[in-house]
Amino acid sequence: MHVTTATGDALVHPSPVLVLGCFEERFADDPLMGAIDEKLQGGASSIWESNEFTGKLNKSKLIHTFGRLPAERILLVGLGKREELTAERVRQAAGTAVKAVRATGVPRFTSLLHRAAAGVERSLEATVDGYLLGSYSFDHYKTKKSDEAAMEEVVLLVADDTEREKAVRVAEERVTICEAVTFARDLVSQPGNVATPAYLADQAIALAGRLGIICRVLEREEMERLSMEGILSVAKGSHNPPRFIVFEYLAGDPKKRPVVLVGKGVTFDSGGISLKPREGMERMKDDMAGAAAVMGTLRAVAGLRLPVNLVGLIPVAENMPGGGAYKPGDVVRTMSGQTVEIVNTDAEGRMLLCDALHYAQRYRPAALIDLATLTGACLVALGTVATGVMGNDPALIRALTGAGEATGERLWELPVWEEFGEIMKSDIADMKNAGGAHAGTISAAWFLQRYVGKTKWAHLDIAGTAWEDKGKPYLPKGATGVGVRLLVEYLQRTFC
Repeated sequence: MHVTTATGDALVHPSPVLVLGCFEERFADDPLMGAIDEKLQGGASSIWESNEFTGKLNKSKLIHTFGRLPAERILLVGLGKREELTAERVRQAAGTAVKAVRATGVPRFTSLLHRAAAGVERSLEATVDGYLLGSYSFDHYKTKKSDEAAMEEVVLLVADDTEREKAVRVAEERVTICEAVTFARDLVSQPGNVATPAYLADQAIALAGRLGIICRVLEREEMERLSMEGILSVAKGSHNPPRFIVFEYLAGDPKKRPVVLVGKGVTFDSGGISLKPREGMERMKDDMAGAAAVMGTLRAVAGLRLPVNLVGLIPVAENMPGGGAYKPGDVVRTMSGQTVEIVNTDAEGRMLLCDALHYAQRYRPAALIDLATLTGACLVALGTVATGVMGNDPALIRALTGAGEATGERLWELPVWEEFGEIMKSDIADMKNAGGAHAGTISAAWFLQRYVGKTKWAHLDIAGTAWEDKGKPYLPKGATGVGVRLLVEYLQRTFC
């Protein structure tokens, strides 16, 4: 969907649909709503008085103007109580609005939503994000397309040329970022028979070619030379060979060390020999959401030309129960030299990540951040509302948490105390790859910490936030693309 801008007065601006943000208050208390209500001869206020629409958050009401305004229809969208308005509520309202507009069959509309939220910092950014992310759908494999219109354009109506210059600048930036989120959503949404390790590698090479990013893909032979046995062990049961993708975006000060992002890329996770239950296994195509987030972040950062040094590392494999698959009881010597007793082949993500985290040390990272759909325990603890964050550097975790609050991709910290290592002790190796039923998210992070050395490190467990089952205002059912906006915000705040 294109985002354009225009200057003008809502009372004289023609449009198929004009979107207005409304608070939980009488329309007469808002000068613009009062003027529109007057033009509609009380048609808007009568809706409020009859409780058909009262401005509650994420409620909407479509009104036909019957020629009394140049706008053919007005869509009222609720913002809740004025004193409780935040950028996240604006984002949600925009997502609600774009769905309601799509249902009308109109492909273009005009928006004044950001002006209702003028008192909220970054309201314009939130408005654009909500429209773009809320209009997403993945229908690549549907032979019969939806009857709803594809959204083609939203026009942001602003007061004057000065405001328009700002709106143009903001819209261009948010379009770049949201296109990167869409890219990540598309990758996660692809079925496992399409999105194999080779497919992800091809996508990475194509992305790097378009954006001028350095990209290398290590195949099995080179991974064997590097002793990446953690990754290689996971891949043994699959006919699809693993890959290790390396991105380098070096646009910052050459003297400054890079930020390294690591994304788990299990293109399909059957659980291996420790086979998962059949219910919901089709969702396991999303086990490469961390990889998608890293690729999406690289796309956004390069598109914005941020002056940062950024490295992306993506270990990619398919976890299948073939005849050559690694087994419970096996001992694997990882790239770092540390040995791991396999007690659960479904705890495969950490086996990929441990080699990638060790490989990252060659860059001497200023910060090391990994993203992974790592543990079902994180979904139990935090649901789909927040991503679990753990790490060894409080300042890094605070910076990421602040970025999460700004973007609506919220984080919640869990401890990684040394005591949790007790459940990971092995009788025959340096550690086990799983610790049992308790503290599963934390014990997985404890395992990963053994591979980061003294590097400032944060681990984001996105198992609960990478996929949306029911659909939310700007998060349609399916892949969310979580992590992209969060990481871009973190990089902009910290290094730009």
